[in-house]
Amino acid sequence: MIGFLDRVAATIERHSLIPPGTRIAAAVSGGADSVCLLYVLLEFGFQPSVLHINHNLRGDESRRDADFVADLAGRLGLGFHLHEPALAPGNLEQAARKARLASFRQLISQGLVDRVATGHTRSDQAETVLFRFLRGSGSTGLSGILPITAEGVIRPLLDVERDETEEFLRSRSIPWREDSTNASLQFARNRIRHVLIPQIARDWNPAIVEALANVADWAQAEESKWDTEIQRLASENLITADGAVVLDSDWLRSVNLATARRVVRHAIRVVRGDLRRIEFGHVGSILKIAASPDGRGRVILPGVEVLRSFSQLRFSKSGARRLPYRVPVAVPGITSVADATIQVCLEPSYNKDGCLDWGDLPHRLELRSWQAGDRYRPQGSDKEEKLKTLFQRERIPIWERWRWPILVEGDSILWTRRFGPAHNLRDMTVREITNESGTGAPTSHGV
Repeated sequence: MIGFLDRVAATIERHSLIPPGTRIAAAVSGGADSVCLLYVLLEFGFQPSVLHINHNLRGDESRRDADFVADLAGRLGLGFHLHEPALAPGNLEQAARKARLASFRQLISQGLVDRVATGHTRSDQAETVLFRFLRGSGSTGLSGILPITAEGVIRPLLDVERDETEEFLRSRSIPWREDSTNASLQFARNRIRHVLIPQIARDWNPAIVEALANVADWAQAEESKWDTEIQRLASENLITADGAVVLDSDWLRSVNLATARRVVRHAIRVVRGDLRRIEFGHVGSILKIAASPDGRGRVILPGVEVLRSFSQLRFSKSGARRLPYRVPVAVPGITSVADATIQVCLEPSYNKDGCLDWGDLPHRLELRSWQAGDRYRPQGSDKEEKLKTLFQRERIPIWERWRWPILVEGDSILWTRRFGPAHNLRDMTVREITNESGTGAPTSHGV
């Protein structure tokens, strides 16, 4: 069997965790795994600084852990960083995890280190995979703990088990501290660690930890391949603008189910930044409205709203404010509506003699957003029509209607985007300079 240090060295090399010249901080809680990590890095010739994160959840015990790690760094002649972040309300485990990641990012963004190493082991990997499986995760979740993340967090001990780190320390008479909360069955992960995995090992598979770690390794390889493909498809078929993502439901139905599910998950991640609390049924609900023959539908997910309008699906943050606007305009001049990223230019038109009859220009002009019930008679039309009818005829998605610019005098509509001026507007040119597509290219509509 390959030795403990050899397997750690192989993990570092396989995933290029520590390129030459990399400045490392070792995240040390004081427990066996993180203390082992620190000594292993020293044994390999690295000189990491030491980061300790004190959540102050256990009173004197937390302070003694911090003192232990500070003393350890001092005795080894290593730099020491102490972070004491406040925890957000809610789930304690999730809040602590977010605080740790924020501390890692802070060290890296400040230029103090290039990467932060944590003491996660194969035992942690097995617990994570089983926990996510029980919650219904797909292959993305079953990837478990990554050897290296995009933020620069590395896990050199990911191919060795927890009892091996303790044996490494005992063989060298190196002390560590035990976190009393690790024994509490109040936390789901502890119940998996102390109850479920031992039971599975006893009654079903003695090598359950290795089997679960192999699942993670397999899933990581699959995810890496899929990630490249989904990035390509997203660049070709997804439009991102104003914090939202739009894709064509006809195209989504045309691809195979595995691809469709991953594209949907990618769109959700783009909008909200992660996939936490996004479950199998959520993705299925979105695919269901994409397949709906009536061209409409709505799905509310944790943090995300998905709307179907005609052949388009729009993913946006739930609870996004859709404030109407109404602003005065002047002639001549350019009127801007910042929230709607709209600019409308109004210019007087001259008569056939080159003279302008200012008395014929309307007064008290305003630019406002579309309202239900709006109707007018466009130039070239022999009757008044509802704008909603025009929207449906032109297949304007409902989210584009929310900010649709309307030029009014009192209750009379004089002009609107795309459908142009009213039949009785003769002495003014209206041009819109706006970014309708979200691509950054301005468009104009002249009268």
